[in-house]
Amino acid sequence: MDLAAARAALQAASRVAVLTGAGVSAESGIPTFRDAQTGHWARFRPEDLASPPAYRRDPVMVWEWYAGRYRDVLAAQPNGAHHLLARLEREKGAGFFLATQNVDGLHARAGSGQGGGRMVELHGNLLSARDEVTGDVFPLAAPAELVTPPTSPLGNRMRPNVVWFGEYLPEAALEAAADAFAAAEVALVIGTSGAVYPAAGLAAETLQRGGIAIEINPVETDISWQMTHCVRDVASRGLAALLGEG
Repeated sequence: MDLAAARAALQAASRVAVLTGAGVSAESGIPTFRDAQTGHWARFRPEDLASPPAYRRDPVMVWEWYAGRYRDVLAAQPNGAHHLLARLEREKGAGFFLATQNVDGLHARAGSGQGGGRMVELHGNLLSARDEVTGDVFPLAAPAELVTPPTSPLGNRMRPNVVWFGEYLPEAALEAAADAFAAAEVALVIGTSGAVYPAAGLAAETLQRGGIAIEINPVETDISWQMTHCVRDVASRGLAALLGEG
């Protein structure tokens, strides 16, 4: 790839749309969903822990799984990739859009969504839960105080505020992402396999309208063939190279 050309395109762009996946959080020690199925949880299929039928069958077990992931996420810290994306947002302002498939909240903790641009969490957020009756979202109590299943301030049981197998992505977030990628001059796809749709199709929206797409990933993905440029590195180093850091 031509790193100089990719860097110049990103620098010149006033509208930048970013999609991030598990590879961005891997450097913070956050395992992927399946990698987190170790020890006691290794005997379960993903659908046994993260689907509406599993929750109806055993909400206590499902919440035990998510409470452990919640503790792990809070113990992690944003890494260089998170901070560089927050800085890029401050530079681009209202022209910046970040859509993440991650549910760990690390982008927000690094400052994304607070620098003039916009961020959406396509798969929800582990740090919050949703009232099963009203749909209202509330932050979870601190791990030491968390009682599972948790109850909302309205007195109703709450479910994890994440998208499960068999569920649709939140419509408003997906529409906002599609609009942003369609309008973007540059799409950045970072740390995602490109195997899960509709998120994997977002960069194509940019390409179809004459923009360019840049992938940052240490390995080839299902959508690498579409990309204008590919940076073969982990998220933090790839972003640093693209932004001219170091």
